[in-house]
Amino acid sequence: MPELPEVETVRRGLQPVLEGARIERVETRRPNLRYPFPDRFGERLEGRKITSLGRRAKYLIADVEDAPLLICHLGMSGSFRVETDEDAAPGNFHHERSKSETHDHVVFHVADPKGVPARVVFNDPRRFGFMLFAERNGAEHPMLEGLGVEPTGNALDGGLLAQLFEGKKTPLKAALLDQRLIAGLGNIYVAEALWRAGLSPTRAAGTIAGNGKVAKERATLLATSVREVISDAIAAGGSSLRDYVHTDGSLGYFQHSFSVYDREGEPCAHSGCAGHIERIVQSGRSTFYCRQCQR
Repeated sequence: MPELPEVETVRRGLQPVLEGARIERVETRRPNLRYPFPDRFGERLEGRKITSLGRRAKYLIADVEDAPLLICHLGMSGSFRVETDEDAAPGNFHHERSKSETHDHVVFHVADPKGVPARVVFNDPRRFGFMLFAERNGAEHPMLEGLGVEPTGNALDGGLLAQLFEGKKTPLKAALLDQRLIAGLGNIYVAEALWRAGLSPTRAAGTIAGNGKVAKERATLLATSVREVISDAIAAGGSSLRDYVHTDGSLGYFQHSFSVYDREGEPCAHSGCAGHIERIVQSGRSTFYCRQCQR
């Protein structure tokens, strides 16, 4: 499943093409993805301008004038590509992707303010992605309701982490993955952040929420590590694992900077640490960490 940096990279790739563009036509080549398309899906978008393209957690959100908000999720294998009349090639893929129109389920035909046309194609072989409307009635869409703080800004600091984790006996990794607390964190970047902070994924989350000096230092270091690992991954263009690819078909390179994720048996990269990376299973998912320096 694409994580927050992948989704943010997709947003940044689509933003120059979509923001300010007018949706001329929408093709839906099947009646549903993970969920059925909303009623009058294309009709409610066609002829309208996209005023902004944002992100909340792992959701892309297009603000379309005089229309509902459009919420998009990539699912497990979904990707967007941008095609123009000058260069319609989808790009070279790190892992072979379907180029069959069978998996091109949605095509947005758009034109920029100067009238230059482009096609934004959503391809999703597994069809776990979706596109839904959020009506402008003041109520939060169920997909977005209850999401926690974003891990990309200064709002996520040691004090907030301590507040969120106070009294929690759940493992620290599980608490970080709880979307009701922090929105958008996933397995890869939680592993990397915990390694940077020197904290074990198995320790109780509440142990970094105390009033003591050590607990406060741990919370501050973890908050900083989360923000930095997400920032670094966005700058590198995401992890580019398996089905994920940029909108132009190019690759992200953060995966080459993984310190613990998928490095079972390799020496720990922390200076002065003689430990090795181990793999354990937590809640059915792989966890990678160094037992010696992550406490």
